[in-house]
Amino acid sequence: MRQITLISTLLLPILSFAQESITLDECYTLLNTNYPLLKQAEMNVRKNELDRSVIEKNRLPTMELNAQATYQSDVTHVAIDNPMFSIAPPNKDQYKATLTVNQLIYNGGVINDNLAVTEADLNAQQKQLEVSVYQLKKQVNQLYFSILLLQEKQQLIASNKDLLSKKLAEINSGISNGAVKSSAATVIEVELLKLDQLAIEVDKNKESLLTNLSKLIGKEITSTTELASTAGTLNTNGLTRPELDLFQLQKDKIERSETLFTKKNLPKVFGFAMGGYGNPGLNMLDNTFQPYYMVGMKLNWSIFDWNMSQQQRQSLAITKELIDNQQEVFELNTSMELEQQQIEMDKIAALIESDEKLIALREKLVQSANAELNNGTITPSAYATELNNLFDAQTAQKTHEIQFLLAKANYNTIKGN
Repeated sequence: MRQITLISTLLLPILSFAQESITLDECYTLLNTNYPLLKQAEMNVRKNELDRSVIEKNRLPTMELNAQATYQSDVTHVAIDNPMFSIAPPNKDQYKATLTVNQLIYNGGVINDNLAVTEADLNAQQKQLEVSVYQLKKQVNQLYFSILLLQEKQQLIASNKDLLSKKLAEINSGISNGAVKSSAATVIEVELLKLDQLAIEVDKNKESLLTNLSKLIGKEITSTTELASTAGTLNTNGLTRPELDLFQLQKDKIERSETLFTKKNLPKVFGFAMGGYGNPGLNMLDNTFQPYYMVGMKLNWSIFDWNMSQQQRQSLAITKELIDNQQEVFELNTSMELEQQQIEMDKIAALIESDEKLIALREKLVQSANAELNNGTITPSAYATELNNLFDAQTAQKTHEIQFLLAKANYNTIKGN
């Protein structure tokens, strides 16, 4: 049992360390899962269900209750001279209450077309959310690789501090033996303090960027989290941006709306049943309260609408042309962005190749300066200068490498990876 506990204790730090890492693709996944704007997707679905329910209810019968009491200045009289056949005129005060039930029988498929428009609208809204979140990927790229660059700088600072600490130990040993002046140690200590200051600045900047990235993807990333230095393979496929799908869905909605407007002026057939109670009833010559009913069918047909339907369809056609134009502009701008990113990658690749040659030369100079310092032919300041030059060259190389990864990630994002 003690062995199991001991093994668990030893493995726990290792397992914890293994969990403290994240990749760029994982950040994308978290963004697409946790970003607050995505909550609107569920709201859109609920709203769509309510809208569909309202439209579907047009298939159900409607009921109308009407009540009326009137007094009129005159009524119809039937003039007959024979008193045996006299007809009493209706009362001037009349009353009636009716309940009418209407049932839609035919409307040319308008309800189904309304449902299709509602569904197309939902699809476009959901895709718009996807587009809005996708456009944040560049922001994720910038934060991710900025943190990664600071992560690399931390390692360079630690490596340089280790080298200077060893050199300080050598100098202190020489001071103890009386072979080196005490001022030599001061020079190295100053350089170590400069590195400590730089480390503080890098740590605080990294902490700020980590906070921003954590908020963006909805998951806490600590300073101990290791970011993988990769941007995936370069996307060589065609353009697959969600904006292209959005343009198509917007056009689909317009096409369904065009179909709906085409059918709006078609005849509508209803069945109806009316029951009533009034004085008089259907028999106008009976001056008593009577129940009555009526059943039948009726046709509604808007024969002329002053070309409103045609103008609405023309307006939709113009809207579709606008969407086509927006897509054309989007594809042009995207093509220009891709070309710019490709030029950027080519430029940075050339700089990285130059960095490797420069670092090789700087390393030789540091080795030479170290030997000369040990022989007492140069001052510690001269040695520190060469070491700083190497550090700057290494920092420039890491910066260019991270810039290349950022340009590559942005290229894939622009392409629609």
